[in-house]
Order: sequence, then C-alpha cells, then structure tokens
Amino acid sequence: MAEITHHIPDHVLAAYATGSLSEPYALVVATHLSMCLECRANYEAHQMLGGAVLEMASTEALSGDLKTGVMAMLDTPVVPQPAHSRSGIYPGPVMAALKGRPPRWKSLGLGVRQCILTGNSEGSVRLLYIPPGQAVPDHGHNGLELTLVLQGSFVDETGRFDVGDAEVADQDLEHTPVAEAGPPCICLAATDAPLRFNAFVPRLLQPIFRI
Repeated sequence: MAEITHHIPDHVLAAYATGSLSEPYALVVATHLSMCLECRANYEAHQMLGGAVLEMASTEALSGDLKTGVMAMLDTPVVPQPAHSRSGIYPGPVMAALKGRPPRWKSLGLGVRQCILTGNSEGSVRLLYIPPGQAVPDHGHNGLELTLVLQGSFVDETGRFDVGDAEVADQDLEHTPVAEAGPPCICLAATDAPLRFNAFVPRLLQPIFRI
C-alpha cells in the first residue's frame, strides 16, 4: 500500500473518540483507522485525554433508584456483535457494514457503480466503483463529504488520493474526481446532504440514485 498522505482531520478524530460523530462518518473514520497507524495513534491520544478529563471530574453519589437501574443494566446479558475480518480490499468495518457479504453494485452509468451501505437522517455512506480514466460528474456539496480510497486512486482539483487517503470536501469545494489508470478506483464515501451537480442529467437522476 502506498504511503498515506491525506489523513482524517484532528477535530473529526476528536468527535469520533467521544462518540459524537454521526454513523456514516464514523464508519469512514473506523475504516481509515484500520489502515493508518498515524491516525490510530492520534485517536488513542484523544481517548487518553478524554480518560484523564474524566478522572479529574468531580463525582456524585447515585440516588437509590438510579443505582438500581444502572445495576440492572449491568446485569443484562450483552449479545456480542458478529466480528468481520478484512476480505480483499475491504477492511473489517466495511465488511461489518456489508454483513460479511460482497457489495451489491448498482450502475450509475458510464461504468460507475455504487453500493449504499447505510442511509438515515444523519446522512448516508456508500461504496463507489469508478473505472480507470472515468470522471465523476462535476459537483459541489451542500454539506460535508468524507471519502476514503480502498483501491486504485483518483485525482481532482485538490490533489491525488491513493489507497488509505481521505478527502474532506465541504461547501466551498467544487471538483471533478477522475480515477487514474490501473485498477478501478473503489472509495468509501459518507455525506450528510445531497451533492450539488452542475450538469442537467446528473441532477435529473440524483433522486433515483440517492446521492
């Protein structure tokens, strides 16, 4: 794997460490952490800092009813979630989202495909398959898009993104990602709002493709 040069921003790692990051972005961050030693170390530093803050915080005694409720929850059996290991180019967090099965691709046209993993009021996260040399239509963003490369690479107005690299795109960025020569570019992308396509046809098909 090529050296990772585009990392998860520190404030996003901090939100992930505190559990306040929404589910779609959390999946992308968890996947990046499984690939990037540098960001994993930064994430662990945030966890240690959070633990130190909790240790310094004052404590209060639990009321009788609250204590009883907490103890009851502790006595409730915990059903372990199924664990999924890496499969090919897909790290464990992605395989967990896929429930251990291969992606079910749906065509977006011109060889581009997608597989939606989750979608709710917080946003959506999907796998994107882009053939070499193919461009994603020129677009902007109505919110935040966090994209992680799992295979291949792409280039856009901000630079080049290889395996393990993460791109953060906000409302100020309009770009046209193009997959480079070599294996198809497969990315994990999370958004919290629909993209803002400039061409008529992508805008027309946008509600159908849920992107």
